[in-house]
Amino acid sequence: MRNTTRMMKRLACASLVALLAACGSAPVGPGFYRVERGDTLSKIARSSRQSVQSIVRWNNLTNADSIEVGQVLRVAPPGGTASTSGAVRSSGSGSASATPRPAPADSAPSAAPASTISLVWPADGTVIRRFDGGNSKGIDISSAAGTPVIAAAPGTVVYAGNGLRGYGNLLILKHNAEYLTAYAHNRVLLVKEGQSVTRGEKIAEMGDTDTDRVMLHFELRYQGRSIDPSRALPPR
Repeated sequence: MRNTTRMMKRLACASLVALLAACGSAPVGPGFYRVERGDTLSKIARSSRQSVQSIVRWNNLTNADSIEVGQVLRVAPPGGTASTSGAVRSSGSGSASATPRPAPADSAPSAAPASTISLVWPADGTVIRRFDGGNSKGIDISSAAGTPVIAAAPGTVVYAGNGLRGYGNLLILKHNAEYLTAYAHNRVLLVKEGQSVTRGEKIAEMGDTDTDRVMLHFELRYQGRSIDPSRALPPR
């Protein structure tokens, strides 16, 4: 049963990533590109007139075959650094994404986020699974059925439903142009799409929809890319 649940989560992951990216999409600065469905690093490199190796290096990517929909990539040399790819510079291209006027290097989401968000714990309970950036895009918190699930930060509900297989009753909150949080497997949802919520407001009750135990799966997204929510949560 546990293996089946994990398989369902993997199958639904692409849909969730696309949804989160669409909810949190925002314009990117010159020299950056937001990954879209169907993109590959080779395709992005060709359109930006750069080499795959340069883009991997500029974004500190550990796996060139693993990019996410909504992820923002640097596609022009940072801080005026010359590209070693030998590719044609963007002055000969009409593509805005290749304009060699990049934002500051620390704004690339593959490194530490340029801005921060302060969260409160979305539920009481025991953390039974932590973020690893691969199989686990967030953290899992286990407690009793009906445990209050609260908004980790103020924001707007941009998704409330159960249309993503493997995530059960799901809420997604948009906090600003860069940050989203997601709350999965709830027993009941207490807020609706378009509704504004405050930090600490009860938004759902913990449940076991589309999973084999009662828990809350909690994700934090920065510019569409999953990051470790523990870094934005207070110690406990």
